Amino acid sequence: MIITSLATRRLGLQGAKATVMCSLSTTTQSSIYWTSPSKKSPLQKALNTATTLDIDHDVESRDSYNVSQTLQGTDACAKVGIDKIGITNPTTIYRNMNYKQIFEHEQANSEGDVAKAEYGDTFAVSTGKFTGRSPKDKFVVFNPGTQSAENMDWNDVNLKTTPEVFDELNEKAVNYFNTLDKAYVFDCYVGASPHSRKKIRFIHEMAWQQHFCTNMFIRPVDPEELDDFEPDFTVINACAEKVEDWERHGLNSETAVVFNIEKGKAVIFGTWYGGENKKGIFSLMNYLLPLSDPPQLPMHCSANVGKDDDVCLFFGLSGTGKTTLSADPHRSLIGDDEHGWDEEGVYNFEGGCYAKTINLSEETEPDIYRAIHTDALLENVMIDPNSKIPDYSDTSMTENGRVSYPIFHIDGYHKEQMAGHPKNIIFLSADAFGVLPPVAKLSSGEAMYHFLSGYTAKVAGTERGVKEPSATFSTCFGAAFMTLHPTVYADLLQKKLDTHGTNCYLVNSGWAGGPYGEGERMSIKTTRTCIDAILDGSIENADFRRDPIFGFNVPVSLDGVKPEVLDIRSTWSSPEAYDQQAKKLGEMYTENFKQYEGKGSIDYTKFGP
Repeated sequence: MIITSLATRRLGLQGAKATVMCSLSTTTQSSIYWTSPSKKSPLQKALNTATTLDIDHDVESRDSYNVSQTLQGTDACAKVGIDKIGITNPTTIYRNMNYKQIFEHEQANSEGDVAKAEYGDTFAVSTGKFTGRSPKDKFVVFNPGTQSAENMDWNDVNLKTTPEVFDELNEKAVNYFNTLDKAYVFDCYVGASPHSRKKIRFIHEMAWQQHFCTNMFIRPVDPEELDDFEPDFTVINACAEKVEDWERHGLNSETAVVFNIEKGKAVIFGTWYGGENKKGIFSLMNYLLPLSDPPQLPMHCSANVGKDDDVCLFFGLSGTGKTTLSADPHRSLIGDDEHGWDEEGVYNFEGGCYAKTINLSEETEPDIYRAIHTDALLENVMIDPNSKIPDYSDTSMTENGRVSYPIFHIDGYHKEQMAGHPKNIIFLSADAFGVLPPVAKLSSGEAMYHFLSGYTAKVAGTERGVKEPSATFSTCFGAAFMTLHPTVYADLLQKKLDTHGTNCYLVNSGWAGGPYGEGERMSIKTTRTCIDAILDGSIENADFRRDPIFGFNVPVSLDGVKPEVLDIRSTWSSPEAYDQQAKKLGEMYTENFKQYEGKGSIDYTKFGP
């Protein structure tokens, strides 16, 4: 294969003495970070007048991230502050390395391969058997008598464990890092809004893991930000270690991702997958923001903004098209996956994007394809052993190949990472049954029904054990990350819709002409055309028909979309088979929604099938 296995590399990593010496330097603030409109730097003002980034801007954004420190000596851990959690042995701490240093460390440590991507050399890693999240191995500590004990929606997603188990695992993680001579520390923020952002600290063993977090979270822009940095939450990623006595602890396996909200800590064991870092912090924000004053809405969605400051949100699970469809050359990307909605508007949680690479091409997804160059990080993508060229069509390792990259790799990204209140919201469903129309307009009540339902297809490779798409309901289009009861988020969204008059639509990026295995996947061109009609407002001029089963309104015609595709029933060879399948899906909606009857401020049952 292609990429050296991480298990093999672990032995060499512990003893590796990287010769790269990092220096502390001050440079111009990157335009990626939000500042008060009255305090924009000359660089930011210049960039904000441009419609797209050229290569010089990209280099400047890359070079402007330089707050790195190399801390050496017996007091290295104390200098960075990780001695407070018990990590004291490493005598070299690489903190917030810049991109050039990260690239050098990855190669010096033999952590993967340098892939010859079309737009520049890109580091590539394999994460071993874990090429997706391991949701059954994620736990939250039940601390009796605390706020989290009362407010957490304890279920088969938010699994309980005890303070005693966490303390033992935390000690195990600390002890592991105390066997190492060096460690990587990354101090960052989650949340572009200065009113709501949280300080996060990651402690890693490998340079590529700092690379991943550097891409995905909001990077400090001034060396002084690292002075006396006190994290709100600390993640100790001991991914090379396994929990051998997991049965004694009541865990699911030797892999564990455990959060203790009251202690502000999390530990990770037994999985190299980068997404565990990202999604764990998203779950944390889903807990904290609705309980803030005033309450804020965390959202599993992508977001972009047009030239007239019209914001659009795209809700959907992995594989439904959030990243692809929000990367629009005619609009500025705010973010591709996680956002908050407060009194000022929408803001990105992250500083980068995490896109699926399956069958990626420049023709179908040009923005993402061109974002893969130096400083991007390929995960679980097959690399030709001779040419070193990545092959995005080869899914023999996984269908969940990924690339992370800083958001400034997207031409014309929205520099402030914050914008106003949304004009449009789009719910993306990859309908495995093949019965939903390519687009439907939702009333306010219908929008809440579909938000709570979160119908889609669970896409192959995103989670362990999922080999092919299957129909599923994932509340709020992100049940795996919702830590409070779903109606808490629904009530917040309903208030936002009523206050700001936001339009809502359902878009099927799944199948037509039959269910998965018989029909064909909706083309990206068709889906984009439907979304363009939403964004330019032309869909409002269409004639609509009411769907007899689901009740929402479906346009009869749209420029650029074949009428028979809008009438999804006509794409089936057997209309009777369609009717049976649509009725079956409608019954599934109804059965699933019973869990929300009589809960929350409004009962939305009447707005469904």
